[in-house]
Amino acid sequence: MPPDPADPAHSPSFSLPKHPPFQRFWCTRILSSLSFQMLAVAMGWHVYALTHSAFALGLVGLAQFLPMFLLTLVVGHVADRYDRRRIAAVCQSLESVAALLFAFGTFGGWISAPVIYVLAACVGAARAFESPAVSSLLPAVVPRGYLPKATAWATSANQTAQIAGPALGGLLYGIGPGAAYLACTLSFAAAAASVWRIPLQMKPASRAPVTLESIFSGIAFIRREPVILGALSLDLFAVLFGGATALLPIFARDVLHAGPIGLGFLRSGTAIGALAGTIWLAHFPLRERPGAAMFGGVIAFGIATIVFGLSHQFLVSLIALMVLGASDTISVVVRLSLVQLRTPDEMLGRVSAVNSLFIGTSNQLGEFESGLTAGWWGAQPAVLVGGAATIAIALLWMRLFPELRRTRTLEREDELAANAPITTT
Repeated sequence: MPPDPADPAHSPSFSLPKHPPFQRFWCTRILSSLSFQMLAVAMGWHVYALTHSAFALGLVGLAQFLPMFLLTLVVGHVADRYDRRRIAAVCQSLESVAALLFAFGTFGGWISAPVIYVLAACVGAARAFESPAVSSLLPAVVPRGYLPKATAWATSANQTAQIAGPALGGLLYGIGPGAAYLACTLSFAAAAASVWRIPLQMKPASRAPVTLESIFSGIAFIRREPVILGALSLDLFAVLFGGATALLPIFARDVLHAGPIGLGFLRSGTAIGALAGTIWLAHFPLRERPGAAMFGGVIAFGIATIVFGLSHQFLVSLIALMVLGASDTISVVVRLSLVQLRTPDEMLGRVSAVNSLFIGTSNQLGEFESGLTAGWWGAQPAVLVGGAATIAIALLWMRLFPELRRTRTLEREDELAANAPITTT
């Protein structure tokens, strides 16, 4: 089918940053991520200040992970059957209410570690529905040919928020925990308002009958696609074992003696590197050998983690976290682009839900794993072991998933071959 000249995507002047639907999508991503990053800093420092326990700090991540794990199959089906904008808006509104309860508990003096765990679980449940709904919105917001670049720009929204969010959260927490929680409340509410105003290029998916096969179809699809399975599992185990950021409150307080403001800057360090990486990839997308680039990024991630674990200097630690973030960006962009470009839209919610579970497992469960091992061995040995394990996982996955290592393009190669123009000699 020839391109529609009325479609703005085919205009020479078309630009993603100037495309109104994408602008609103980008705003809701950055506002929601900003809120969550501020909340993560506040919760982590608050729990550690109350308990002085690495294990208790890890329980915050576990509390957020369990709802995501239990709801994975449900949330994907919901994202494929209902308006994804409405799902995201409702979830962000619930997160705003949870942040407001954090503020009330702080001002009222009844906040405690168990209360933080309960509210963290509520936020985790809301994000379990929000993440696949927002992620699967992107193909309905921008033309398919712009998805890799849009994915990089969307990732930059998260990274921008991860720069500003932790630093702002640490600064506000230094003023008072209640101030940080109130800022989260307002930012979540603004994200909900932004996502509801996104116009879609495609209609929401039809409400197909719910069957046992359809509920598990996202998992079945990923199992049939070794490139996607390899990318998701590589990212999962790399971040699961290399989760140095989960222990940043301990490093900021006991190793680097930097305080809550220093904690905010350390958490921002990862995002500063990641933002630089996403801006680079937005202008120079990975067109060749993305799988090999992903493996290289994971190995660099492990090396940066080891450097961070060995450091006792704030500046060295900050630089290591920047390198860690930049290298992780390659993995994130490749993984998200593979999911977006190789998954049919009618299944994108379910596949995105499994992808969100992998992300949650690596991030939130990784926080629990890091807190547990730090409780056994100490924070620095736990980080060193995690960095070494990340490198080992990358080398092992190169042998287990040769399809990923050899993949030549982000799109399905059989579809590219079928759509290629026929030449005659």
